[in-house]
Amino acid sequence: MDFTFSREAKALRRMVRTFVEKEVAPIAAEIDREHRVPMEVMRKLGEIGLLGVCFPQEYGGMGAGEEGYCILMEELGRACTSTATNVGAHIGIGAMAIHLDGTDEQKRKYLTPLARGEQFAAFGLTESNAGSDAANISTRAVRDGDNWVVNGGKVYITNGGYADVVTLMAVTDPALGARGGVTAFIVQSDWTGFEVAREEDKMGIRGTSTAELVFDDLRVPHENVLGKVGEGFVTFMKSLDMGRLTLGAACLGGAQAALDWSVEWAKTREQFGTQLAQKQSIQWMIADIATELEALRSLVYRVAWMVDTGQPFTELAAMCKLYGSEVASRAVDLAVQIHGGLGYSRDYPIERAFRDARIAEIFEGTNEIQRIVIASRIFREHGVRISP
Repeated sequence: MDFTFSREAKALRRMVRTFVEKEVAPIAAEIDREHRVPMEVMRKLGEIGLLGVCFPQEYGGMGAGEEGYCILMEELGRACTSTATNVGAHIGIGAMAIHLDGTDEQKRKYLTPLARGEQFAAFGLTESNAGSDAANISTRAVRDGDNWVVNGGKVYITNGGYADVVTLMAVTDPALGARGGVTAFIVQSDWTGFEVAREEDKMGIRGTSTAELVFDDLRVPHENVLGKVGEGFVTFMKSLDMGRLTLGAACLGGAQAALDWSVEWAKTREQFGTQLAQKQSIQWMIADIATELEALRSLVYRVAWMVDTGQPFTELAAMCKLYGSEVASRAVDLAVQIHGGLGYSRDYPIERAFRDARIAEIFEGTNEIQRIVIASRIFREHGVRISP
């Protein structure tokens, strides 16, 4: 489908692929093994403008839109799911919330250094009792003159261990609930009352920081309210829509890698005196991966086009996340089967990809939640409102 991309998009892909092959792919196994965030890669991505790929040039970005961002995530996803996850949390949800609903002053103060990779962002939504049920958050913010005092905590926050800026959702009016009683804030990790309590030891995406954050009388200036008081839930859901699309793009890259590895192995491996590629069972696996891959590619870049042309896309973003994560999981699972024992060995990237792929069905809204989002909108078009 390369013919559908503009000359500028093709040039961006060449640039990203060159960077990924030189800077990301060679250390993917190492950062997984060492459970280490590759900060040197994140800084280099910022230096060459890729951490601002989708943001306007006036705020330090590249101005390549959502299509450009999907290209970045696809290419990162082919080489290293951990790095794609770090970048996705930084751009797609952390900084994206500021891009979508921030004031001009907030964008100049926060989005510009984030787009340049001078600072890094995280997205503070999930709590121990509020994961899929995002409206059930209990972190509280109380107005005190020109400040808000925040108490509570967040869990499973990607980039949480090193982020300079966190876009945070807190309850400001318990009586109103999620629709009117929740506000988004921009907070800095160097403020008194902000603490990184612990980091998770995870099965996959081990080259990421997944942290628990604690807020103890964290004072946030009123000027750091993101969007309008009481409308934080809307701000965060809009940000997640964007993140779900580009998560689908990262999954596309992961599935493509699984296909590439499998085809190469089938060409070189012999069993019973003939290439694996000559076995019908292997051919069918390859055909299944390739077919779903092309369907996912069409979906991802169609939705990116819709974002860039200002069309509604919430339902289709949920489809990107749902379908993309399941396509990637199936592709990697078949790749393990095609490679046999080698696919199960930590000496080969498929084992890492198998562990990494699973999280995409969980974070940024579980696939069960995506099915509810999709079905709700379909039924609404037919005059039926279904409860969550």
